[in-house]
Amino acid sequence: MAAVREAFVLHSQRAGRVFPLVREKLHTGGVFGIKSGDVASQDLLGFKAAGFWPGNRALGGEPHQATVVLFDPHTGRPLCIMDGNAITTARTGAAGGLGLQLLGRRDSTRICVFGTGVQARVQLEYTLQVLSQPCTVQYVGRSAEPEPAFEAAFQGRCAIGLARERNEAVANSDVVITATTGSGTLFDGDAVQPGTHLTCVGTDTAGKRELPEGVLKRAHIFVDDRAQARSIGECQWAPALPCTEIGDLLAGTATIERSPTDITVFDMTGLALQDLTVARFLYDSAIRKGFGTAVAWPW
Repeated sequence: MAAVREAFVLHSQRAGRVFPLVREKLHTGGVFGIKSGDVASQDLLGFKAAGFWPGNRALGGEPHQATVVLFDPHTGRPLCIMDGNAITTARTGAAGGLGLQLLGRRDSTRICVFGTGVQARVQLEYTLQVLSQPCTVQYVGRSAEPEPAFEAAFQGRCAIGLARERNEAVANSDVVITATTGSGTLFDGDAVQPGTHLTCVGTDTAGKRELPEGVLKRAHIFVDDRAQARSIGECQWAPALPCTEIGDLLAGTATIERSPTDITVFDMTGLALQDLTVARFLYDSAIRKGFGTAVAWPW
């Protein structure tokens, strides 16, 4: 969380650069993207090549695939290659947790989660950490059947069960997490009640969406990057609405006075700087502890 917080502040202060995003559909049915950037004052440079390959499920593999590479900005030599899936999972979960800390109601105890995959799990993990009090969780999965493995991951930490009806689950929740593939709206707009905080994760490509029409108009909208959110996030469906970058709150250049009836949305599309600060943290830790495999380089 400290590394992700640093990334948001660097972005707010424009001390770190986010280079133009690459996000393209492939002839194979997959989506391939590159997020890159640098922090000159820290000699931090790198990229994450990532995407979504839905056919991997039939092969028994994870459809999300990502690789992170860090470089020496003085020479261009690669410093390390890392599993981007683990980094993406951790940094996105941490970002959702930071958003909830800043934007959610302190008395929130009722959670609704759309999705039961890797990202849904990590978002719920951070949500329970942030709220710290006993919580009730309703989840909506791919089918109308309970998912014992998902429930078992949180057994003893909260009261968790399958939602009987998605609109009812949203209406009865203080925090709503949307962590699906973004293939369409997940619930009716009028299900969202005053005071709700929404953590939106699944919309990260042009054409995707999870929130129904009208929710953003009723909400205070927060994003990791304004231009990126309006290009590939939920904000692409309402690009004229005002939104605030979360880093500005952390840096103190923007404030929020949340009333108990305000609806808040954190539209997360993911920053390259998040990947870089977390990758550097892991790289430095690996060097200190002697982890990793050294690979000879031509020069």
